[in-house]
Amino acid sequence: MTATKVLFIGGTGIISSAASALAASRGMEVTLLNRGQSRREPADGVEVLTADVSDAAAVDAALAGREFDVVVDMIAFTPDQVQRDIDRFEGRTGQYVFISSASAYQKPVARLPITESTPLRNPYWQYSRDKIACEDLLEAAYRDRGFPVTVLRPSHTYDKWTIPAFGGWTAIDRIRRGEEIIVHGDGTSLWTLTHSSDFAVGFAGLLGNPLAYGDTFQITSDFVYTWNDIYSILGRAAGAEPKIRYATSRVIEDAAPDRTGQLTGDMAHSVIFDNTKIRRVVPDFAPVVPLHTAAREIIDWHDSHPELQRVDPAMNALFDGLLARDREI
Repeated sequence: MTATKVLFIGGTGIISSAASALAASRGMEVTLLNRGQSRREPADGVEVLTADVSDAAAVDAALAGREFDVVVDMIAFTPDQVQRDIDRFEGRTGQYVFISSASAYQKPVARLPITESTPLRNPYWQYSRDKIACEDLLEAAYRDRGFPVTVLRPSHTYDKWTIPAFGGWTAIDRIRRGEEIIVHGDGTSLWTLTHSSDFAVGFAGLLGNPLAYGDTFQITSDFVYTWNDIYSILGRAAGAEPKIRYATSRVIEDAAPDRTGQLTGDMAHSVIFDNTKIRRVVPDFAPVVPLHTAAREIIDWHDSHPELQRVDPAMNALFDGLLARDREI
């Protein structure tokens, strides 16, 4: 049997690094197309083509007319970017995989757990509305012309390079220094975290899988935490218990307009997912990495790579400003 030829547009991000590595380990011929600027190294045996995907001429030159069994775009966020892919790859690939987002589900969610049939509607976050528009475009292309799309909806996926909490390393730095941090709401909403290695199993099982054509799958873990738990687990791994104060999501976003929608349109809502569908199509999908195991790896990795310990002055100022406001009330 000939190995499936898979092109990843991107391929060195949180999700795509683990996914491309697993695909390659399973004997697929994996090619990455990206700018070559990621800190994550591609897996052994993976071909890397260098081009800016927004530069059509550079992409044409890099691909040189090649065809692939599967094309995965990890970095398409708007309908224009998806239409660019449709124009380029229609008739040249047997499957096009689009990475959407679980944040596209209706907010607030009417009922839990969330399934693939949960309505898509997010009036709070432009990122999510753009992903919905991308899905609409691809659904029409499949319905009207049989464009072989598979849509994936991951939720909050992380790896050792990332801090899976609002504030990132800045929050960890404050925790270690005994400084207070701000958590949205009262910290008790429920949040699902998925390790990238677990996501990759579900992902790889859909590549070249005829049962996935024209369909949509959410891929998340079953590990659900409160935000208080998340910060506590990360803090203990970093060697200190967090000192938490609370602010409403709206107050936080008002103080940080560049974050508009990230909390009110996503992280403030309890999200629990039903993964029956992906398990039915990919029977070996069974998430095994909980946060309390991954947290030590995350902190150790950052401690051994000081260049990753980036304290964001703007985030520090946001925390300090919200804390000062809270003390004045």
